[in-house]
Amino acid sequence: MDVSSAMEKMSVKQSAGGAAVCLVCDGSCSGFQPHSWRKACITCSCSTADHAPGGDVEDDQRMGRLLADSTCAHLTTKVKGGGGLRMYKRNRMIVTNPVVSRKDPTFNTTTYDWAPPGLNQTLAMQYMELIPESQRPVSGTVGALERRRQLFSQLPVYDQDPMKCQSLASEEEISSMLLFVKQYKQEVLGVGEVALPGEGGALREAATQRTAKEAKDRSNSNKKEALDHGNHGSTNLSTAAAAGSTNGTNDSTKSEYRCTGCQGEVAKDTPAVHAERAGYHGALWHPTCFKCSECGQGLVDLVYFWSNQKLFCGRHYCQTVWPRCSGCDELIFCQSFHSTKDGRTWHQHHYCCWKCGQSLDTPCQH
Repeated sequence: MDVSSAMEKMSVKQSAGGAAVCLVCDGSCSGFQPHSWRKACITCSCSTADHAPGGDVEDDQRMGRLLADSTCAHLTTKVKGGGGLRMYKRNRMIVTNPVVSRKDPTFNTTTYDWAPPGLNQTLAMQYMELIPESQRPVSGTVGALERRRQLFSQLPVYDQDPMKCQSLASEEEISSMLLFVKQYKQEVLGVGEVALPGEGGALREAATQRTAKEAKDRSNSNKKEALDHGNHGSTNLSTAAAAGSTNGTNDSTKSEYRCTGCQGEVAKDTPAVHAERAGYHGALWHPTCFKCSECGQGLVDLVYFWSNQKLFCGRHYCQTVWPRCSGCDELIFCQSFHSTKDGRTWHQHHYCCWKCGQSLDTPCQH
């Protein structure tokens, strides 16, 4: 997306979205009514994340946009007729267990709204059993609702899409944001992979093969475009990623594995989380230790941002690079903003009571 198209689309009034009931107010909120600039409901004052408006399709579209043009693009698929848009290929898991009784056999079916991709069901269930039961994303449970809430909280759409920002006031600010998003997609963003300890070599080889294939596909696409425009010059295939290829051997001969998070032992026969950005050799986590180093929350769908040898959720990584407005919750890309003694930052026009508009330097009834 270029700056001019972003400016044009941002000029179109944002839709209010669905009237999702608040997950916090326990039925007292009649439905999400968005504030004009604060990410909160004017009915109950709770945040947008506490309402989690929309549904699975909207969630997968947002995640598809985030992972597109990154090393995790293989977890997305092109939207048919979508003009290049991509949809998250979210892995769902359905587990069916027989119920033993004296009558005709019946079955209990459990559906997980998300499960680690690329695993057989046995290993996937081992992973789920290592997660606290209240956090397992079983459809219709508190765990599934919490997963959706974390999607909004940890991966705010306005941290990746200028069209979802209301505070970008110039082409320069939009350019800064687009450059920032491109940078973190190429250098920081990743999705954890679940495998047994000792299988890092196989994961590394698979990643190398994906990179080489993507480079080849880009090369072929560039050649086609050149021919379409009458340019018959040769195009060199980039093989830089393939240069680091390994033979795929694993390190299963190691006698002991340690969690990068808690430094505790990781059993050889239990699933662990690996992170490509951290390197597959020697870096792995217990499933419950794969969490943001800032807020301590488990990383939703294993989406991580790797910076300074630490794991971050999207929200807290972005805040290490750009200040965040305590009023509208968007990143601040302008040079002039308000700071308070407690370290919080604000857009100049958001340093006010969001209900009456009075400056926060002057007490109001709200």
